[in-house]
Amino acid sequence: MGYVVVFSVYIASLDPESETTPLNIRKFVTTIQDKILNRPKDDEVTLILGGDVMLGRTVMTKSLDEGNTNYPFEKVGEKIKEADLVYVNLENPIIDNCQRHYEGLIFCALPSMLDGLTNNEINIVNLANNHTLNYGQSGLDETVKHLTERNISYAGLGNLTVKEVKGTKFGFVGYDFLKDEDYEKFKGLVERSDELVDVLVVAAHWGAEYAAEPNKYQKSWAKDLVDLGADVIVGHHPHWVQSSEKIDRPAKSDGSDRAPALVYYSLGNLVFDQMWSTKTREGLVMKLTFKGKELVKEEELPIYMDNWAQPEFVEE
Repeated sequence: MGYVVVFSVYIASLDPESETTPLNIRKFVTTIQDKILNRPKDDEVTLILGGDVMLGRTVMTKSLDEGNTNYPFEKVGEKIKEADLVYVNLENPIIDNCQRHYEGLIFCALPSMLDGLTNNEINIVNLANNHTLNYGQSGLDETVKHLTERNISYAGLGNLTVKEVKGTKFGFVGYDFLKDEDYEKFKGLVERSDELVDVLVVAAHWGAEYAAEPNKYQKSWAKDLVDLGADVIVGHHPHWVQSSEKIDRPAKSDGSDRAPALVYYSLGNLVFDQMWSTKTREGLVMKLTFKGKELVKEEELPIYMDNWAQPEFVEE
């Protein structure tokens, strides 16, 4: 063990860019340093945010034809599983009698399609969207039942979901801004939730489909939610990746500053069968690393669906 420690310290001290480091070991040194110096710390928590996930229509038929209900996540699952928490927007009900369908805007998926979530440790979904009630209240009740059986938590039904990881409490709520709902009630939920958790993540279903930039309403709502206590806002529905920004927040009650809130107006599609354009095939996965309440790292992980409804990370 002593030799390993000494070797690790020695490797970490080398400069792979230095001319005194032999050329034939520079690449080796860089690789080993990455493993030694950049490995996750025990007290850090990673949160992955993903875009729209629709497991019905031809996503389901393709998966069933392949005999592989994990098909949509085959090429992104390993990286997703590295995170402690994963939050995506589930864009369809999960019902037992879902029939194969190839078109239309009434979505559903069989319970077996949840394999892609459980296999890849996607542990929280947002249900506040315009397809949640495609099969009415009974379809929503079935969805909640199947998610619960799979130990997949959900937000977006007027509830706060709390996940405590390594002593830090993460809260998740969701709201569909496209419906005529009680926004004042949701604002109250956000404000109360801020007092109960260390990091509050708000899923916002908003904006115009196939729009490259957020509209004035998204901007106004984002500022509103940040003032109420949101630490991170993740947007869905446009199906295109939109811009992001950091919004300053009011000081704490003791007068100390708070870090700016992160707003991702739309992450585009994560899994969808909108294969008819480049923009709808693109998506963005955000990986956030926290140490306690503090954000210590923010990573953009672009994805692209080259194969039918099957995203993969884009190598830079």
